[in-house]
Amino acid sequence: MSAPARPGAEQWEQWGVDPAWSRTIDVPSHDGGVHRWHLLERRPDGPIGAVVCVHGNPTWSYLWLRLLERLGDRWHVIALDQLGMGYSDRLGRRRYAERVRDLADAIDALDLDQRVVVVGHDWGGAVVQGWAVDHPDRLAGLVLCNTGIAVPAGRRAPGLIRLAAAGPMTDLVGRRTRVFVDGTLALSTRRIPASVRPPLRAPYGRAADRAAIRDFVDDVPFDDTHPSAAAVADVAARLSQVTAPALLVWGAADPVFDDSFALDLATRLPHADQHRLARAGHLSPLETEVADVAGVIDTWLADRIAGGAQDAVSAGGAVAEASAARPPVWAALAARAADDAVAFVDGATGDTHSFRTLHERVTGIARGLVERGLRPGDRVAMLIPPGVDLLAAVYGVWRAGGVTVVADRGLGLRGLGAAVRGARVQWVIGPREALAAARTMRWAPGATRLAVGSRRTMGAIATLDEVAASTAPMPPEPAPDDQAAVLYTSGATGPAKGVRYLHHQFAAQRDALAASYGITADDRLVAAFAPFALYGPALGIASTIPDVDVTKPGTLTADALGRAAAAIDATIVFASPAALANVVRTSAGADPRLGGVRLVLSAGAPVPVATLRAVAGLVPTAEPHTPYGMTECLPVADVSLAAIDAAGTGRGVCVGPPVVGAQVLVAPLGFDAATPVVAVPPGTTGEVLVRAPWVSEGYDRHWATERDARPLDAVGRTWHRSGDVGHVDASGVLWIEGRSVHVVHTDRGPVTPVPVEVATEYVPGVGRAAAVGVGPAGCQVLVVVIEVASGDDGLAPAPLAESVRTAVRTEVAHPVAAVLQVGSLPVDIRHNTKIDRTLVARWASDVLAGGRGRRPW
Repeated sequence: MSAPARPGAEQWEQWGVDPAWSRTIDVPSHDGGVHRWHLLERRPDGPIGAVVCVHGNPTWSYLWLRLLERLGDRWHVIALDQLGMGYSDRLGRRRYAERVRDLADAIDALDLDQRVVVVGHDWGGAVVQGWAVDHPDRLAGLVLCNTGIAVPAGRRAPGLIRLAAAGPMTDLVGRRTRVFVDGTLALSTRRIPASVRPPLRAPYGRAADRAAIRDFVDDVPFDDTHPSAAAVADVAARLSQVTAPALLVWGAADPVFDDSFALDLATRLPHADQHRLARAGHLSPLETEVADVAGVIDTWLADRIAGGAQDAVSAGGAVAEASAARPPVWAALAARAADDAVAFVDGATGDTHSFRTLHERVTGIARGLVERGLRPGDRVAMLIPPGVDLLAAVYGVWRAGGVTVVADRGLGLRGLGAAVRGARVQWVIGPREALAAARTMRWAPGATRLAVGSRRTMGAIATLDEVAASTAPMPPEPAPDDQAAVLYTSGATGPAKGVRYLHHQFAAQRDALAASYGITADDRLVAAFAPFALYGPALGIASTIPDVDVTKPGTLTADALGRAAAAIDATIVFASPAALANVVRTSAGADPRLGGVRLVLSAGAPVPVATLRAVAGLVPTAEPHTPYGMTECLPVADVSLAAIDAAGTGRGVCVGPPVVGAQVLVAPLGFDAATPVVAVPPGTTGEVLVRAPWVSEGYDRHWATERDARPLDAVGRTWHRSGDVGHVDASGVLWIEGRSVHVVHTDRGPVTPVPVEVATEYVPGVGRAAAVGVGPAGCQVLVVVIEVASGDDGLAPAPLAESVRTAVRTEVAHPVAAVLQVGSLPVDIRHNTKIDRTLVARWASDVLAGGRGRRPW
């Protein structure tokens, strides 16, 4: 049967396709016939190489439109319509093995004079995998998007596919109606533009044109008796023989080919690069609102196939030279194994634990985990509330050779679930509530569960107490280069990302903190930011967490801080800016319980100088410091209140010089990460890059993000791109001016937000302020949104607006287009201080365009 009539030139143009890209070829087939294939093709002069793209079911070559647009000026890109699909010939049923041979026929007919990169999606991914294992000599690279080659161990085939393949349902939903076509589009309804839906449906208007859709569904082998089972299993078994570069680029919100399929393929292709798109779904190549699949593939081709400048980084280049051997992060705790001095006090319950009992619990957990099957490199989701159980479990997992996965509880259930799913954990440890959430919401299907509490629950194989009671032999220590943790970012400026750390990086971080702040065994730490309590055992010092809701740091009271300090006779306090601000608000004056504190640390977001001064008044014996850093590297720089006062006013927030062992480079704004990075002169605003032995290994399953964040300099050293903008002054002091994604790009040049906000916040009547850009990049106007105690949301009163304009004009010499006011600005959950300027900008744009102006926060 012939194919549907191809669209005319006008129709192609309406779909965003150059009519010249569409053509057909007659392909001699292995079955003895000649079949007409339709394809979309771009072939520039002197292409870098050939890229053959194969769609799945029920799409067609249009799926690869963005890839054709992105690559076609440099690569020979061919997007094929499989036989029976799109505008290719309609034939009888073709099983999987025949489709693999069909693809080989088509590639042969294209007469490509070079090795080929094959790209596949859905069933097209299975087909290109078959071609890849059969043609290793012709394979240049393999790219797979939301596909599979086997049902992952421990789970069933996707429910939507099983339903569609259920007896007479297959013909009903696949051929007789458009249910399967429309259902596939519905999987990405909110992610794909409305304009791409009609073209995706277009080749499948008649039942006769949908026969292959039915046949594809019917060809899914659910058991070993299926006609295609042996052929699919053979490809799955041979996939590990593929040595060509491979990329898995995955829409994590796909209910069909979910993360478990990516994990299965990563196991079969252990050398594959992976890039996980948290918000993308099944039709990820077209979901341009939430993902840039074409951009990821383009960058990967440049690095892995064409041989770009980033090869060394992409292969795992370190962000600092190898440092001298350091004791493992648990060494200080082990050194005090016989010490009955206090190691940890629970601020909520008052329970006290000695170094001896903490060490015994840590080593018992390490033994018990290995006894129950934990293997080196297994990932363990730590869903344990802050306290001694969290401390002991983290160090126990590390000592056992496992990898702790830690996400801030402040991310909420949705964010926490996304982190656990994205990390692909093998173990989950938590109380009943956490295990129930993980089980109900399928955060970690197939993971082994351990319960924190008095009894096993929610399918847990043991309680943490039972694990800690193990008398099995101690496992071997992990090596310094073994992975230790995946820590999730706060998500304040985008989806939370997993940051990979190795054991030697944690050890270097411990030593940097000790050296920067003169920490000795005589110090005692109050960690009002709960994750910082984990440093206590590493530093060999006593620690406590105050009685506070860790998801609401701004609720820490002066009394709770005082009680925590008294419990251990604290010498160091670490708290977020929001926590310190509330301590100041709830304090009645200097607290004698804080009389032994010598150092107050506050980090995670810009710390108002007024807050630091107020804290200094409450704790006159202490020196306030603000370490500067990020999840990927802490500390980078440090500054004391005295140094801030000495520095005076400047452009942005003074965060001090780099700490010993760290280096800072300020690169040009918007520099190309694929070219050697160079420093701008002192005083010039640019992007802040850092190097240190304690910089993290990279991002977990975010290949393109990591590649962009790890540029090389002219001598081949790797740097970490912090995401901040700022400048280094003539004295070598670093000043932070905001986030790179929040820079306002005006027709007069870039404007960084923090200097504008600092100037605005000195205006009487203004609380916090957000400087945002409204309009297209390159011609944005500067808008300042202020937080006020009273008044309606919208335009600020004229006198207040004029005061803001004057303050900004004096400080940054840039006009303010509008001043808006709100009752509160949206801030991050973790620190309650990082303003979501992107959200504020959207609201401001709506207000200035005459919209209703309802705040989305």
